[in-house]
Amino acid sequence: MNIQLFVPCFVDQIYPKVAFDTIKILKKIGCTVKYNPNQTCCGQPAFNAGYKEEACLVYEKFLKDFDTEDTIVSPSASCVGFLRNYAAQFIPNSKQLKIYELTEFLVNVLKIKDTGSKFYGNATYHSSCAALRECKIINEPLELLKNVEGLNLVELNDKEVCCGFGGTFAVKFAAISVAMGDQKIQNILQTNSEFLISTDMSCLMHLEGIIKKNKLNIQVKHIAEILSNF
Repeated sequence: MNIQLFVPCFVDQIYPKVAFDTIKILKKIGCTVKYNPNQTCCGQPAFNAGYKEEACLVYEKFLKDFDTEDTIVSPSASCVGFLRNYAAQFIPNSKQLKIYELTEFLVNVLKIKDTGSKFYGNATYHSSCAALRECKIINEPLELLKNVEGLNLVELNDKEVCCGFGGTFAVKFAAISVAMGDQKIQNILQTNSEFLISTDMSCLMHLEGIIKKNKLNIQVKHIAEILSNF
């Protein structure tokens, strides 16, 4: 299958390894991965901040960059959720994108639950609000992680509760955002996990800030970083 890779702007700028690991996984299972270097952002940050006209311009560029019949895959439920549920408001009757978050593509489209990955340690999984509520991704990441050799997965208490990031929410309501993050960290500590895994680096970026501030012995990992260890 031919795949067009959409790399979220913050992954491109801050966590490029996640993008390379996504490519590694897709190639390993036999996909041909294409990457358009002209791609930028999907428009979500501007939309969430209330700048709908600017978001529309960014989304129009996205449609030009991804004018393809290929399936689009992205290592971000947040971006996929925006493109799937909100972006079409800008341009009515625009072509429906065939876009998937990485884990839902593997499990639901290709019917792959075991990527032959190996990763040793105790870990817990955080479900982002975008994955859970906007993309309806619940079991797909867990099914993949349960088949990773050496990984001991411990269930997280209040796993459906937001971590407090929420994009611009973390800026506008910093105190609330941090308090929510602190509560999530307390639940993570109760699992005695060495690793915190999620489909979204945005959540992990927020939680990693709290982890580092408190000098905790927890490493954050995007699920692509786990599944790309063969």
